[in-house]
Amino acid sequence: MRGIYTLILGLEHVIRIRVGSIGEILFPEGYYAYTGSARGPGGFKRISRHVAVMNGDNSTRRWHIDYLLPHATLRDVITTATDMDLECEAAKRIGAYCISVPRFGCTDCRCPSHLHYSSSYTEMLSACRKAHRDLLRDL
Repeated sequence: MRGIYTLILGLEHVIRIRVGSIGEILFPEGYYAYTGSARGPGGFKRISRHVAVMNGDNSTRRWHIDYLLPHATLRDVITTATDMDLECEAAKRIGAYCISVPRFGCTDCRCPSHLHYSSSYTEMLSACRKAHRDLLRDL
């Protein structure tokens, strides 16, 4: 199955991480939502790769999110099955409710970010669920 996904991550303490070509980013403790595409041949198996990076079973750093994952805990995953390219629209909708981490995860598009922050898990989860739920209805 293919589509788009949003990983909701928890970060228990402030951390400064060098993220590929972006450079150093200071991540406050709280919750982060990373929106990505699972429209390639592996589909939603990409999520399993992210979990492997998070658990230390995969040390390859291919995407910006790979630098944050080893420091975070996975709190939730929200998926939308679709063949349409809705990754950017989902990120935009989440960004309407949460703080964008500039240039993160969006080197192949013009979005301000595909990673968003909130100090509240409840607010983060609500924003992500709403974004995914409303996507197909509104398009």
